[in-house]
Amino acid sequence: MATKIDNYADFWPFYLGEHRKPTTRALHYFGTSAGLTCLVAALATQAWWLLLGAFVSGYLFAWIGHFFVEKNRPATFTYPFWSFISDFRMFGTWIAGRMGAELERHQLR
Repeated sequence: MATKIDNYADFWPFYLGEHRKPTTRALHYFGTSAGLTCLVAALATQAWWLLLGAFVSGYLFAWIGHFFVEKNRPATFTYPFWSFISDFRMFGTWIAGRMGAELERHQLR
């Protein structure tokens, strides 16, 4: 990426562009689901080691998507907070059935 992004409104379309391939998004959704499952299990059982599982699963599947499917550098390395928020925003958009419309809105489809 050549220019620094200074606000989240500009970051979101960039983030979606880094997730153009459905397989990349699917790996993110799986990792986010697994991470949330580990988090809930850790809270329910007080098995705090599951928090490590939440972190690892959340990033492992996302990074597999970036390195092997999308073949790009995860935005997490440059914009960690916005990327973390956007993972959940993308997940929620997908759960709500609005991902296709969001990609079209940003001319990424």
